[in-house]
Amino acid sequence: MNEKRIRVVIAKPGLDGHDTGAKVVVHALKDAGMEVIYTGLHRRIEDIVKTALEEDADVIGLSIYSGAHLPLSQKLMAQLKEMNMADKLVLVGGNIPRGDIPALEEYGVDAVFSTGSRLDDVVAYIQKKCGGRK
Repeated sequence: MNEKRIRVVIAKPGLDGHDTGAKVVVHALKDAGMEVIYTGLHRRIEDIVKTALEEDADVIGLSIYSGAHLPLSQKLMAQLKEMNMADKLVLVGGNIPRGDIPALEEYGVDAVFSTGSRLDDVVAYIQKKCGGRK
């Protein structure tokens, strides 16, 4: 079987300099058989969208510990819509207060995985939403 693997872009937007969590998620997704592109630190939303387009990503994951998750996520979702990429699965992880999750969902973020989320849950969610592919 030559099934297309799930392609995931993991990005650290803005001035957030803490990337340990993002790197752990990258390794977990790779171990689950997904193709993962890690953009590195301090990426602009425009660059993240461009990378997702160029890499034909199925999933975009933002890792945010800086507290700027609301404006960064809102900007990402607006740019995805503008680029006709609103069909991408968008996940936000990091230091996200529970009270902010409804706003993220309202912007169009598909799921939020706050600090302490199980890696198996992240993997299972992506696989389920991508039709069971790895």
